[in-house]
Amino acid sequence: MPAGLAAVAAWLLVFPRTVPDAPGRPGSLLETFLPWLGLAVPLLLVPALARRSLTALVALAVLSAGWLGRFGGALPPPGAAPYDLTVVQHNVSDENPDPAGTARALMAAGPQLVALEELTPAALPAYRAQFAARFPHHAVHGTVGLWSAYPLRDVRPLDIAPAGFGADWRRGLRATAVTPHGEVAVLVAHLPSVRLAATGFGSGPRDESAALLGGAIAAEEREALILLGDLNATVDDRGLAPVASRLRPPPPSFALSWPAAFPLARIDQVMTRSADVTRLWTLPATGSDHLPVGAHIRL
Repeated sequence: MPAGLAAVAAWLLVFPRTVPDAPGRPGSLLETFLPWLGLAVPLLLVPALARRSLTALVALAVLSAGWLGRFGGALPPPGAAPYDLTVVQHNVSDENPDPAGTARALMAAGPQLVALEELTPAALPAYRAQFAARFPHHAVHGTVGLWSAYPLRDVRPLDIAPAGFGADWRRGLRATAVTPHGEVAVLVAHLPSVRLAATGFGSGPRDESAALLGGAIAAEEREALILLGDLNATVDDRGLAPVASRLRPPPPSFALSWPAAFPLARIDQVMTRSADVTRLWTLPATGSDHLPVGAHIRL
């Protein structure tokens, strides 16, 4: 029994795309929590030793090697790497009881760009007031916003609304940040939430929105690009493929951002084109159910 379970876990870890994204999206669900398959090693090691099963131990060794091959790069502490920008991405939660305190916490990371999602009309004045001195330039569209230490131009909405969503669903914007290192397109996006229910992983609207976002990235004429957002998907989730296939992923990291109380996955993303994320980390908890994510970017 332990040998069989370890072999299945190893196969799923190395070849997750063999699980079809049939109705219920089991493939996307697996990929969302893929690193946690590594827990099978300590859980199955005890019964394998108790049974003195060489086959099971070999299977667990294969599983361990597969896990290290896929996620081992996230284990060493990040070394110092050159960077030009510090950015922060945060879903601040529309139920955040302390927007002013959240803004101060984000500024502690020393960013030049801050992207926020789930902005509400009631909380927006607090963010504007706290950020005003540090970030003289900002843009807000619907429930997403971008604050910048550098001038912003060519600001416009980003249409990523799935079919059937109302006109008040405004969760994307695009701007050009005029940095000392050159101009860069900055996209801020908040894709629809997914739901785990008896019928499976409800990711249809998110997947449709991801396809629209991927199209916007492909159409973006400026080569240097930074995407900041709550994408409600990990970089391994095939539902994010229209976006991830067009951008450089961040370096391996266990900077898990959701839920804040016990992070299980990083669904808050910083991705780039013609630039590199050299470091990715989470900031301390705020009044949100997400942790903020900080990143260093080399243009």
